[in-house]
Amino acid sequence: MVSREITVTNSVGLHARPATFFIQKANSYKASIWVEKDERRVNAKSLLGVLSMGIVSGTTVTLIADGADEAEALEGLAELVESGMPE
Repeated sequence: MVSREITVTNSVGLHARPATFFIQKANSYKASIWVEKDERRVNAKSLLGVLSMGIVSGTTVTLIADGADEAEALEGLAELVESGMPE
């Protein structure tokens, strides 16, 4: 199991369209992936779960992955978020 903190920098956070891109990327990995914020953890492959977190621009969250491609999953998702994602 590996984890990494990231800060969401795009203007709308992980809402609607950016969340969809995030979930699609998360689903491309075999590892189990979670997003954690304020001691609350949700499945990163669940659109409703990610949207329920209310992640706005400037929010720091922890990505947690466990499985065969866990390091690759964290790297790929962190790159996506840090790139600003399509809004």
